[in-house]
Amino acid sequence: MRIEGWRRTAVGLGILATIVPGQAIAQAPAPALSGADTAFVACCSLFVMLMMLPGLALFYGGLARTKNVLSILTQVFATAAMVCVLWTMVGYSLAFDATGSMPAVIGGVGKLFLNGVTADSLVGTIPEYLYLLFMMLFAAITPPIIVGAFAERIRFPAVLVFMAVWFLINYVPMAHMAWGGGWVFGVGVQDFAGGNVVHLNAGIAALVAAIVIGPRHGLGTPAMAPHNMTMVFTGGAMLWVGWLAFCGGCALVANGFAMLIMVNTLLGGAAGALSWLAVEWVQRGRPSTLGAVSGAIAGLVAITPACGFVSPMGAIGVGLLVSPACVWAVESLKHRFGYDDSFDVFGVHGVGAIVGGLLTTVFATPALGGTGYLQDRGFLGQMGVQLGIMAFSALVCIVTTLIALKIADLTVGLRVGPEEEQAGLDITTHGESAYRLS
Repeated sequence: MRIEGWRRTAVGLGILATIVPGQAIAQAPAPALSGADTAFVACCSLFVMLMMLPGLALFYGGLARTKNVLSILTQVFATAAMVCVLWTMVGYSLAFDATGSMPAVIGGVGKLFLNGVTADSLVGTIPEYLYLLFMMLFAAITPPIIVGAFAERIRFPAVLVFMAVWFLINYVPMAHMAWGGGWVFGVGVQDFAGGNVVHLNAGIAALVAAIVIGPRHGLGTPAMAPHNMTMVFTGGAMLWVGWLAFCGGCALVANGFAMLIMVNTLLGGAAGALSWLAVEWVQRGRPSTLGAVSGAIAGLVAITPACGFVSPMGAIGVGLLVSPACVWAVESLKHRFGYDDSFDVFGVHGVGAIVGGLLTTVFATPALGGTGYLQDRGFLGQMGVQLGIMAFSALVCIVTTLIALKIADLTVGLRVGPEEEQAGLDITTHGESAYRLS
């Protein structure tokens, strides 16, 4: 996604437009530091941090059983911390350095350990350190999403090994291919803020991990219910707040286009919440708090690829249409095939990303107020690109996730023993309890 002549608009995922040299950069004078853009992206970075810690951690923690709350919080926290370090040392260079020998697939090593990144270097109109930070938070929030798939039964060392390997062999090359000048970058997929790299990737990885690790003991019993819906609501609300910054900050500039993205993101979540509630109301005769929060997240996942290409009315359409598909995945698909995706990561993030990727093309049509299609394609041409790239992303994710799981299993073992699972991971793994017993 290029920024032609450094115009303060974005096409595709604007956060990566400025990193590819020799194209738009060669056609325009060197950009100058913008205080407004810097302040805007810095503020967005802080809110993305909020959606990860504590937002995602609280959301997942509330969905867990009492005996596993701290294990979930610790897995999310430790994974985010580890990815931040790995991103700074190697991930940023491999994703965005353009001097690599295989630029179609992976970046170079010229920026390993932040070599050449200084307080004066810029990406577009913001400091490169800020760009590094914003993209670090994208990287750091993606692997922890997978935690929800194998919650309550995986060994903590396995979480760390799996996440480190998966980050290096999946997220980093996928980020480069889609955003850093790789071959997907040039295809012209309509994915503004990471529907494929973040949500489809995490969703498919979650499905594979849930199948490989196997179900929890006692699956399907009432004891599996979330232990604290207040915590779920609080974390989900933080995710919604942070998501506006997650998508809006991708414009990398403080202008009307960035505000449109934020409006679209908010509306996608709102329509998703209402749609999920409506489906529940019809099916069960009553709406639920979990349904409202789950629907908002489904809508936010679906609007992530679309937010830069659709109108506010289109964003509402995306949110309304995605929740029924996610409800079907959570209520029917999972039970039909018998996999234990503990917190429905695939059902919400995976299915939501697929539906959102397709609806992006539907609502991007100018007749519905959208921006049209990339590279002068028609509707069918753009839809073919969307389907092809999503299929490619899913295939790569399946292979890399299996490799990462195998490495974790061979080195430290994947699953806790039956006694540890029965007692709960808080005590057996961390020697702590989330709640004091009176």
